[in-house]
Amino acid sequence: MPEGDTVWQSARRLHSALADKVLTRSDLRVPKYATADLTGRRVLDVTPRGKHLLTRIEGGLTLHSHLRMDGSWKVYADNQRWTGGPTHQIRAILANADRTAVGYRLPVLELLRTTDEHKAVGHLGPDLLGPDWNPETALANLLQDPARPLGEALLDQRNLAGIGNVYKSELCFLLGATPWLPIGALPADRAAQLPPLAKKLLEVNRDRPVRSTTGRRGQDLFVYGRAPRPCLRCHTSIRVADQGDGSRERPTYWCPTCQTGPAPSPHRRAPGGTHPRTSRRTTN
Repeated sequence: MPEGDTVWQSARRLHSALADKVLTRSDLRVPKYATADLTGRRVLDVTPRGKHLLTRIEGGLTLHSHLRMDGSWKVYADNQRWTGGPTHQIRAILANADRTAVGYRLPVLELLRTTDEHKAVGHLGPDLLGPDWNPETALANLLQDPARPLGEALLDQRNLAGIGNVYKSELCFLLGATPWLPIGALPADRAAQLPPLAKKLLEVNRDRPVRSTTGRRGQDLFVYGRAPRPCLRCHTSIRVADQGDGSRERPTYWCPTCQTGPAPSPHRRAPGGTHPRTSRRTTN
């Protein structure tokens, strides 16, 4: 599941493959940009911004993409077989003499003037893995709506950028609060811990092929994807239920013993006690 650390890894791979090299092939397979041709232009850099990717190209252009739940960028050597999915799922191809980057299932793909990047990412809060990170601003953003459930506040990229459903569940566990606890009810000392803890989790995982929040080999996550298996701390059965604002429901995991606060009756259990894409990530 692409979150801030995964997107950071994707940006690093794309930057290594494309930056400072001239494009020999450009194919944007979305109707609005189907005739756009970037061949002959040099890629300047690939920069992550929260869960967004900004590929800057000479001539003042930026290719903006967002992976959402299922999107991915794969990088292939010359003559290497493409394995990211069927051809009809390809949304973008950028190639130079040495490498080919292929974007699969990209729900957001747009070509912008670099001076207009703010239209795509200007709404984002401080980036947990970016140079603009500011824990005080992030905390102030989170606490603007004290009645908002903690889990929903963490997922709102306008508060802080980079947290997805996995880190939401794991952070709530580490803070000892259910994702449904109003964020204003979180004790002040734990609220102050939230931004630096979130940053630490993403930083330690941005270089790992397998995401881990526990530090335990073979037990990578505390709660996410683990229902109905026992909690690693207290052995109570982990629970799962949907959380959302009505526009999109997300499976949310918690321990009813280790985490205090309101919670719904569990009405969705992950098949076999696991969830797809819990921690392992592709390395292409």
